[in-house]
Amino acid sequence: MWHRWSVSSIPAAADVLDPDVPVLPLPDVAERLDQPITRVHQALRDHHLIAVRRRGVLMVPAEFITDDGDVVKGLPGTITVLNDSGFSPDEVIRWLFTADETLPGRPIDALRGDRGREVKRRAQALAF
Repeated sequence: MWHRWSVSSIPAAADVLDPDVPVLPLPDVAERLDQPITRVHQALRDHHLIAVRRRGVLMVPAEFITDDGDVVKGLPGTITVLNDSGFSPDEVIRWLFTADETLPGRPIDALRGDRGREVKRRAQALAF
């Protein structure tokens, strides 16, 4: 069967994460989200998730998925805002995982902690 999209067409960031940040291969992401792998590929192409290429393999930061098996609330919108502001995938990953003492903490932690409105506001402010 021929597919129009190949895995190589999926945008990915360089592995700009600290090596201690846990990442999941795409099949594991699909399993945790209880979705077919094709949905994970589409989420990556649609910039609802971002993958990094670690040792040549596409991986998604584990912190993007909740313990309940959902994408962290507010993450897709935040990625979209940053992407629309001209951020590269590398820059989006760095921003999400870089501590900000005024937040306080990393934006990904704030999203996971139900402070998504503040994270999105800050992401929107970067566009100006």
